[in-house]
Amino acid sequence: MQSLSRIALAASLAALSMASQAADWSDTSIGYRYGSKFAEPFGSTEIHKNIFNLTHVSGYSYGTNFFNVDLLMSDKSDPASPGSNNGAQEAYVVYRHTLDLSKVTGANLSYPGVVRNLGLTAGFDWNVKDDAGYNSKKRMLVAGPTVMFDVPGFLNVSLLQLWESNAPTNEFTGTSTPRYSYDAHPMLTAAWAIPVPVGLPISFEGFANFIAGKGKNEFGGSTAPETNIDMQLMYDVGTLWNTPKKFKVGFEYQYWKNKFGNSYKGAAGDGAFAKTPMIRAEYHF
Repeated sequence: MQSLSRIALAASLAALSMASQAADWSDTSIGYRYGSKFAEPFGSTEIHKNIFNLTHVSGYSYGTNFFNVDLLMSDKSDPASPGSNNGAQEAYVVYRHTLDLSKVTGANLSYPGVVRNLGLTAGFDWNVKDDAGYNSKKRMLVAGPTVMFDVPGFLNVSLLQLWESNAPTNEFTGTSTPRYSYDAHPMLTAAWAIPVPVGLPISFEGFANFIAGKGKNEFGGSTAPETNIDMQLMYDVGTLWNTPKKFKVGFEYQYWKNKFGNSYKGAAGDGAFAKTPMIRAEYHF
């Protein structure tokens, strides 16, 4: 797991370096967040996690790139192996490219006060985790249209089709499942960063994913529609030292119902319904 995480991080840094050189503008940051109420399906609802992230967003002549890698470290409530006192580790990578249709076509696609622009978004999710019960190896492709709303900051809403597969291993039973593809299914997703008009450098940021059921899982069970809302109030601390947009701190809250498509009303239990407050800090280069 550690070697895979290092490879993922090294590849990510190389990709970011090339993207930054070609970009008209870019913002790269490292961050840290911590919470003690994380939950996992079929498991605990009191998991402590330390999460480090690297995030990059940039724009070029025909659109934007977004890249994020999270390195998640659980405590022993989410064990790395059966009976272990060591917590699981996970790497989760997200990449999205949005093609700006105004820039590509030369047409004015805005509607002042409502819509800033239209786009086409495509990308992928990739993860690996070394927990005792599932050992996720998620692979997912996404594609669909995006509406960029005309608000202070930004608010982008996309309707994406998802093509997801996994190949889990249960260390309790010693069973490995060959890579399995779920049914293609849609996701309505929003991402935003909007200044809060309170006379202080505070912004409301986050994302929301509303994901349809994806058919049967690897074990023949039905999947449930999924809601994942992650939102933050962030204070630009750098303004205190005349270095705005450099260092932010704040509070984050994640609401994740039917996590990974597991119904919290079924065998996955309360672990499939995470309600997690966190503290968060990030430094922008």
